[in-house]
Amino acid sequence: NVTGFWVSIFFRPLVHGSMSGNPLTPDEEFLVEKAVPQLVNELVLQVLRTRPSNVLESCIKFLNSKRLASIGLGVPEIMLPKAGVDMHKWAVIACDQYTSEPEYWDNVVKIVGDAASTYNMILPEVFLETPKEGAVIESVKAKMAEYMKNDILVKQKPGFVLLDRKTGVVPSRKGLMVALDLENYSYEKGSTTLMRATEGTILSRLPPRVKVREAASVELPHIMVLIDDPDCSVIEPLFNQKLKKVYDFDLMCNGGHLTGYAVDEQYQIEQIAAAIARLADPEVYAKKYNIPVPDKDKILLYAMGDGNHSFATAKLHWEKTKEKAEDKEAIMDHPARYALVELVNIHDAGLEFEGIHRVVFNAPSDHLFQSMKDWFASRGIVLTTATCGSVQDAIKAAEQSTPEAHKLAYATPAGPGVLTVTKPTKNLETATLQEFLDAYLADNKGSKIDYVHGVNATATLAAKKDNVGFFCPTIDKSSFFRTIIMDGAFPRKTFSMGESDEKRFYVEVRKIVP
Repeated sequence: NVTGFWVSIFFRPLVHGSMSGNPLTPDEEFLVEKAVPQLVNELVLQVLRTRPSNVLESCIKFLNSKRLASIGLGVPEIMLPKAGVDMHKWAVIACDQYTSEPEYWDNVVKIVGDAASTYNMILPEVFLETPKEGAVIESVKAKMAEYMKNDILVKQKPGFVLLDRKTGVVPSRKGLMVALDLENYSYEKGSTTLMRATEGTILSRLPPRVKVREAASVELPHIMVLIDDPDCSVIEPLFNQKLKKVYDFDLMCNGGHLTGYAVDEQYQIEQIAAAIARLADPEVYAKKYNIPVPDKDKILLYAMGDGNHSFATAKLHWEKTKEKAEDKEAIMDHPARYALVELVNIHDAGLEFEGIHRVVFNAPSDHLFQSMKDWFASRGIVLTTATCGSVQDAIKAAEQSTPEAHKLAYATPAGPGVLTVTKPTKNLETATLQEFLDAYLADNKGSKIDYVHGVNATATLAAKKDNVGFFCPTIDKSSFFRTIIMDGAFPRKTFSMGESDEKRFYVEVRKIVP
């Protein structure tokens, strides 16, 4: 009876069409002849396999999960710190920030002290490839176990968390904590999965992150995933509902303010699922991007915003978990199949795109720029440089960049300037620069690069001896999704969503082991 009711709701248009004399399309015939019977069989097998005490409740849960699975969405069991935990000390910024500024993390340690904090459950990337890396990973594993044992973390009712973030730049940026199904994601170049990387994934950056995840019993996400919802139908309507506030506090280190609300009623989850499903409707999708109607398995619904490598790490860990499993069917219910993320509408007024800048260390500017001129000259391309009075003047001059002459602002200990690459072979300025930097770093093993968020941080690092900083432009978020659909992922580290102190802070936690 439950199956019949559920099927009637979802397939009523087909039944009505056939009764009115309209012939069924091939897709509709497939649903009636194969998909529905298969669904019924799966439901019966689920009941027989699990032997639930409440069959009706189990059936409803199973059918709802099937609907969510079609859009790659999962309903997580989120954990939050127990009452009495100082939330100001609990929440710290994403581990991939301030990687060349250890003094920032020294300050975090002073603020946290002996208090319970997410700082104790992450590996700040400032420690990657340092003697401290191994010790930090072991400490993270121990702290996770300690927090679970001492009930520092309290499991919430299955559902989502609605976020409202205030930063020093924007009064409100809205988000929704959800779980995404890693079976629908690939970071491979040319991927056409429901979830896709938006920039090139640096595979060499994954192993240390996988090492941390393999040792972890829980995940703390700084991943922000974008949806293209111009009608603001998924996240924004939730703010018109009466919701339970689960936290409300000031973030440390100029991070702003964060408020969270529980979204855990069944009708709210169904409302969200229905709105997301509409974004994935092939005809709606085709009209939005001015393309032919695509196959359902070619639709891009979720695009990585921040945390591209963290999401790729979760995917790699899940694939390894599946590979080791003896029971290939049972493993599909493993919690590591999902990753907890913050869903953000790319049209949110509080979401600002910024360029991710480059700082090259141990690279005397005379040597680097001569190498750059020679490298471009060998390809028939002319590079020129001009000094500027200030970094802001250089950035303003670089705004005159054109497809025929890419311009990029730079800074060295001797001062700022702007470089011009005439007749570039790449479409984006960042790609033009990165192609050279990859070659330079390959030939100069003593030099290193870091990808820096924020103009001021880049300028400060570039002022130090033998450093050179490059200021990369922002990209247009209005054409963001269509660019990925048509051209694939951007070059790695092309964009950032806001400045460093606007990045996600760790608050929510989810178990990734049974």
